[in-house]
Amino acid sequence: MPEKRSTGAKVGLGCGGGGCLTIAVIIIAAFISVVVGGTPEETAAETVSGGQATTAPASPESTPTTAVPAPTTAADPGTALAMLADLETKGRAPKTGYDADLFRWRADVDHNGCDTRNDVLRRDLTDITLKQGSNGCAVIAGRLDDPYLGETYAFDRDPNNIDIDHVVARSNAWQTGAQGFDETELEEFGNDPLNLLAVSSTLNRQKGDGDAATWLPPQKSFRCEYVSRQIAVKHKYGLWVVRAERDAMTRVLESCEDEPAFTEDVSWPAAGDGDNVKVESTPTKKPVEKPAPAPEKPADEPEPKRESSGGSVYYKNCTAARAAGAAPVRVGDPGYGRHLDRDGDGVGCE
Repeated sequence: MPEKRSTGAKVGLGCGGGGCLTIAVIIIAAFISVVVGGTPEETAAETVSGGQATTAPASPESTPTTAVPAPTTAADPGTALAMLADLETKGRAPKTGYDADLFRWRADVDHNGCDTRNDVLRRDLTDITLKQGSNGCAVIAGRLDDPYLGETYAFDRDPNNIDIDHVVARSNAWQTGAQGFDETELEEFGNDPLNLLAVSSTLNRQKGDGDAATWLPPQKSFRCEYVSRQIAVKHKYGLWVVRAERDAMTRVLESCEDEPAFTEDVSWPAAGDGDNVKVESTPTKKPVEKPAPAPEKPADEPEPKRESSGGSVYYKNCTAARAAGAAPVRVGDPGYGRHLDRDGDGVGCE
């Protein structure tokens, strides 16, 4: 009779119903825990369900982090940065068709009897002396606290050391939207007190038609106001900025995030008004030695009016003088002629 095998003692170790698989998984998990050196909390996070290991999410400390740029904070309303955000960013348009004379700089746009240059001088200079008989317009002396450099200049019409700067240069405006202006808008832009400042002639010529990306005032404490004023001009006239210009403006304003949008009163005083105004006769000019009378010219000699105190150099008009980099042209300078000096003060193409 065959011997019966006893199975009672091995029931607990049987592999029926997947028991062996379960045991193997538990043993492997324990082994990994010991080898890897996991903490009890990490080991306990692993459970066995239906023969598969399910791992709970790791703790925050063990989760790798990825740097995410901080969201850009919107500029506070009423600041120059907020106004800058309103400006469109586009590429620079061609300079085709540009002519500074299209802006009619110095025109008497407010019909007060004075040209724009003298209006700005009466506004920006102190201790002003007005020319007698000029309807309270012509400034012949004064003092300028130059905002661009932070230095003080004594103004005298001869030599002329003060220029009127277009804060947003006319050429820059032309290439960022002004070429679409009509004649009235061009004249308004060219003579807008918001866009005009009396400054050192040296710095004005150094700036040329540069924008904020290529030129900023040497006096750093004035840069925030300068950029804010440029933004206000462009905002008023619907002009755009190029990318480099916007970036430069942003960099300047990041040092003064609370710089308000430029809204100061920039109007000039009425004719005859200004700081500590006095009126006196035009200073006596040094007599100019006149050349010996030339022989009488034939009646048919061409262009008899091309008189010039500057020898053989001749400029047909102020546009030609500016194109040659000679403006303003003074008595004794090459190319000076009375046809360039409308007010007869010895300085042409001011």
